[in-house]
Amino acid sequence: MADEIWRGLIMDKYIWLIPLLPLAGFIINGVGRNTLPKSLIGFLGCFLVLVSFGISLGAFLQVKSTGAFNVNLFEWFSVGEFKVSFAFLVDQLSALMLLIITGVGFLIHLYSVGYMKGDAGFGKFFSYLNLFIFFMLLLVLGSNYLVMFIGWEGVGLCSYLLIGFWYTNPDYADAAKKAFIMNRIGDLGFVIAIFLMILIFGSASFSDIFAKAGTKEYANVNFTLITMLLFIGAVGKSAQIPLFTWLPDAMAGPTPVSALIHAATMVTAGVYMIARSNILFTLAPVTQHTIAIIGLSTAVLGALIALTQTDIKKVLAYSTVSQLGYMFLGLGVGAYTGAFFHVLTHAFFKALLFLGAGSVIHAVSGEQDMRKMGGLKGKLPITFITMFIGTLAISGIPPFAGFFSKDEILAHTFMQSTSMYVIGVITAMFTSFYMFRLLYLTFYGKFRGTHEQEHHLHESPPSMTIPLIVLAILSTIGGFIGVPESLGGHHWLEHFMEPVFKQSAALVTTVALSQNTEQILMGLSVGGAVLALIYAYIKYVKNSHVPLADTEERPALAGLSYHKFYIDELYDVIIRKPLDALSVFFDKVVDRLGIDGIVNGFGKGSIEASKGLRLLQTGNVGFYIFMMVVGIISILMYLVVKV
Repeated sequence: MADEIWRGLIMDKYIWLIPLLPLAGFIINGVGRNTLPKSLIGFLGCFLVLVSFGISLGAFLQVKSTGAFNVNLFEWFSVGEFKVSFAFLVDQLSALMLLIITGVGFLIHLYSVGYMKGDAGFGKFFSYLNLFIFFMLLLVLGSNYLVMFIGWEGVGLCSYLLIGFWYTNPDYADAAKKAFIMNRIGDLGFVIAIFLMILIFGSASFSDIFAKAGTKEYANVNFTLITMLLFIGAVGKSAQIPLFTWLPDAMAGPTPVSALIHAATMVTAGVYMIARSNILFTLAPVTQHTIAIIGLSTAVLGALIALTQTDIKKVLAYSTVSQLGYMFLGLGVGAYTGAFFHVLTHAFFKALLFLGAGSVIHAVSGEQDMRKMGGLKGKLPITFITMFIGTLAISGIPPFAGFFSKDEILAHTFMQSTSMYVIGVITAMFTSFYMFRLLYLTFYGKFRGTHEQEHHLHESPPSMTIPLIVLAILSTIGGFIGVPESLGGHHWLEHFMEPVFKQSAALVTTVALSQNTEQILMGLSVGGAVLALIYAYIKYVKNSHVPLADTEERPALAGLSYHKFYIDELYDVIIRKPLDALSVFFDKVVDRLGIDGIVNGFGKGSIEASKGLRLLQTGNVGFYIFMMVVGIISILMYLVVKV
């Protein structure tokens, strides 16, 4: 009885507040950005997201206690028999996403209070952050694809606003436009997929579409086309090959923006959408195989580029690309729980690493080049310890969070393809190497910056270090919600998420790995990661190696990696320049000579004709009488001929 009362209370009176509170923060801070004191702006921005987290926690506990529920707010629109409600779905998947978005989002907001305190656009920044949280919450709460798409487009808009926050810098403005445009490419695929689903199923609601998808009546539906289009949308939003180049450029935004986009919100939207639509993808094995290949390729490419980067944020950016590739690999091999598990753990350790990098940048007066850092371990003890934990977590070292989620993806990959598994393990070794390379270059050895920078080295204020500590704790213990049975665990997350993926599980028959096999696979991945960190230690600590300057010549492979395999330059040659040339052709030939020529030609023709006709207006009455007689005779002749 108590559960039913609590359930009704949550459904009727609180769920809609989860997105509304950040929206209120956006409005208040946006309107009062130039009048409200910074302390109040920071408090409102953080407090409203924290309250949203509290309500999200209540919703999670409700789902855990009594199961999923829908909240129908109002009927949005109807066209004939097609009706769309503005409704929220709170189930196991969305409940956990709510906790990630509001929880990690709150920590990023709190961190921003210290990081952005000296910025003239403090109020505007917090209003944008709140708006970002609102749209992301709308994305995961929507009970149909149309509500999801509102949030989907909203986070794209907010990414444009936040990446280009310092828009007076042309490079930053270009990065914002690049992110916006590349996301639009993917979004077109998503829109077409929604139209197709409405055409085929007569609904945009998850419950209607997923229930019909598994029936005999719809057995002949081409799910491959629908899922490929959905995947195109996910490729743009979650930065997979070939639409991944916007994500490293997103580093143009302030560091809290990098943490928000890369860790807890926007880039995981594609993973969430595919996990939500899992039954459709399970019914399209061709699409799943494509996802696995592209995911693995993205993981490898991101890791290879990260190996040689010297900008601390760029290393983390390409790391995000690589980790997203792992998530898509998991989705492609049917490890939906494992992929979502990695979304969760990645939110902890990647937010920690980005915010830690921001703390380092704050300490060294805005410097981002690791070649000009070093020896910061003693000056920034809290930042060092927390980033060390984050590095262990992302490298897959037990018992930290990343070990459990990455191992689950690799285990499922092994069941599908041994060769893909081997590539995945090698990529995990690369991850360990470039992350410990970052840690050693930043915190070990002697300081390589200027005397002025060294003089101002200091630990960040509590508003920045407290989020680091909390995220470090989560990066340490977060993986224990998914301890596999081979290690004596019960995998709580898998059992909790079972209702979301039960349709897919019923269609796929898998043979579980033996306990010994799974433990051997774990040993291989951990052993590879340990070897990579030892090699990084020998190279960058024991031998005090510092990466080459930009002007120095690198070996061929290292040069390709450092220059990001010239992918941006390749896109510039094969896409941007031809499009520019085409636009010039349409401007000069089609528009000016063609369309404008025809329009202007009619105008000039009228002018020239009027010049001739104007000569007939002489003012001579006799001439007018003569012309009248000529007209009458002409009419009479016409009538005679006609008869």
